Amino acid sequence: MPLDYDPFDQAVRNDPLPVYKRLRDEAPAYYMEQYDSWALSRFQDIWDVCGTDALSNSKGAAPAQILTKDQPVVPMINVLDAPEHTKLRSAVRTLFLPRNMRAIEPEVRRIANDLLDQIDGRDEFDAIGDFAARLSVTVACMAIGLPIEDGPMLTDWVQRFFAHDPDSQGFAPEGSAALQELVDYCTEKIKERRRNPVESREALSAVATFEFDGRHYEDAEAGSHLSMLVIGGSETFPKVLASGLRRLWEHPDQRAALRADPSGVPDAFNEILRYDMPTQFLGRTITRDIEIHGQTMKKDQGLIFLYASANRDEREFENPDEFDVQRRPQRILSFGAGAHQCLGTHVARMEGKVCLEAILARFPDYELDLERATRFKTEFVQGFESLPFRPNTG
Repeated sequence: MPLDYDPFDQAVRNDPLPVYKRLRDEAPAYYMEQYDSWALSRFQDIWDVCGTDALSNSKGAAPAQILTKDQPVVPMINVLDAPEHTKLRSAVRTLFLPRNMRAIEPEVRRIANDLLDQIDGRDEFDAIGDFAARLSVTVACMAIGLPIEDGPMLTDWVQRFFAHDPDSQGFAPEGSAALQELVDYCTEKIKERRRNPVESREALSAVATFEFDGRHYEDAEAGSHLSMLVIGGSETFPKVLASGLRRLWEHPDQRAALRADPSGVPDAFNEILRYDMPTQFLGRTITRDIEIHGQTMKKDQGLIFLYASANRDEREFENPDEFDVQRRPQRILSFGAGAHQCLGTHVARMEGKVCLEAILARFPDYELDLERATRFKTEFVQGFESLPFRPNTG
């Protein structure tokens, strides 16, 4: 059967892993004629190209919409190039360094346990809606400087933004509207902070006061950049944690080992990140001709990195389709690579450690109901939308 890859194809959205395997083996540099774009599926290829100067984020469309060419709002931090991207990232990145994560870890642990206290005693709860999403948006609000009580509203906007119409490509109207509401909210917070400036280490202040080439961002520009931090800080982690709970439930021996020795939780979370990465791809625009595997990728064409495929690449990982919490790979691509590596890497790792430790300590024999779980199955995101969790405390 001829290899035909289209990320919007229904079969690919239902289960992309088989076609990723074929791409890695048969066409690691694959041309998608309908989008005039290329797809890279092997780990080393993506790692190498992410470190070159042959790509642009500011030309074309946003990294998630490089194929459809949608650009629903004014540019966000993830669609900037150096030197502007470098300077803005530097201004925000200091807030998310490991030392700062260690400082807030006790508070995040308290939040996690408080959330579990609220649902303890119930026969069943949603691991995402009742726990992971609430925790991640609370931590995001803390780091960004937004009111924690606004967390549920922010979560609703972000979830609606990602709830694409399965029969459409690119943004669904509801998703675009939700994104605009989020940007409008963030713009108002920027205006408030500029009217009432305060000395703080929060991202809100960093973006509000940021200056490049002698000018501050307009309110709407700054609000758009801030909204990307909200999305990044609240959207992906719940899917990762839910997938991790699923894999540990499917491998009770590994779950029991972590319960007996929690020091293995960071390695386990790293394996969860590798094994079930929610983000399927991000893209760039090629700025000069490059050749990979005998294929010439031309200037101004699009290029997508199939991160989830790369994390299952046999050339990088031994037995990549086996879930093993004791695996200690030197590198994974779940946070991307190069200049645009995810800003929230250390936040996610700290949240994962805290949440897995708390859940395994309190509910070591939990059960899941996969038949009633719901999933995102889009060209861009894979993962649970809801996951019924039964504490099974006896």
